[in-house]
Amino acid sequence: MTTTPTVERLAALAAGGRALEFAIGTGRVAVPLAGRGVPVAGIELSRPMLDQLRTKADEATIPVVVGDMATTVAPGAFSLVYLVLNTISNLLTQAEQVACFRNAARHLTPGCRFVIELWVPELRKLPPGQQAVVWHCEPDYIGLDTYDVLRQHVVSHHFRFGEGRQATLGRSPHRYIWPAELDLMAQLAGFELESRHADWDASEFTADSRSHVSVYRLPTRTRAEWSPGALRGAGQRAS
Repeated sequence: MTTTPTVERLAALAAGGRALEFAIGTGRVAVPLAGRGVPVAGIELSRPMLDQLRTKADEATIPVVVGDMATTVAPGAFSLVYLVLNTISNLLTQAEQVACFRNAARHLTPGCRFVIELWVPELRKLPPGQQAVVWHCEPDYIGLDTYDVLRQHVVSHHFRFGEGRQATLGRSPHRYIWPAELDLMAQLAGFELESRHADWDASEFTADSRSHVSVYRLPTRTRAEWSPGALRGAGQRAS
């Protein structure tokens, strides 16, 4: 899977400033983004993934703080924070996901952006009584999701087949988020939705889109600064 559209969009959104990747992983996006001249830093919980990143870029090139993306703070201010490949869903409670938004806001200056790439839950494919959806199928691979709609949890199952009769299975748990819920999380952290597209190429987001790239922005002024009371106080101070 090419990262070119992702890197080009993120470089434009960084607008010449520093970028911070939550859950930077092995540097699949961060390394080419740094190669475009964008100063990139990261936060990563997994030391094995960080070890793989270090085979591609040293600490001076891409500094990384070890910790979770909901609470860990990287030094300095940034013009862009981003999360790719559905990673926010690795946080398994709503409270943790809201904390992730607030942590992004903590790193940004007013007017700057937080970008999230996330899939849209495919619950419309679930007939009554069925809990699983096959979302990808190839001769050597089957991917399916099992849903717990009460807790808003999903487990992704990855079946990989070799030449013989053996198969390997990997599983990953997630908490899925509807776009509207994601927007409310953003509001709680002080963000406003700037744009939403179906992919990094800025295709239109529709009711049938399976994923989205959402760009949130911190206002240049807070709501308190724009409130009637604040404006009256400014007028009194000026008089």
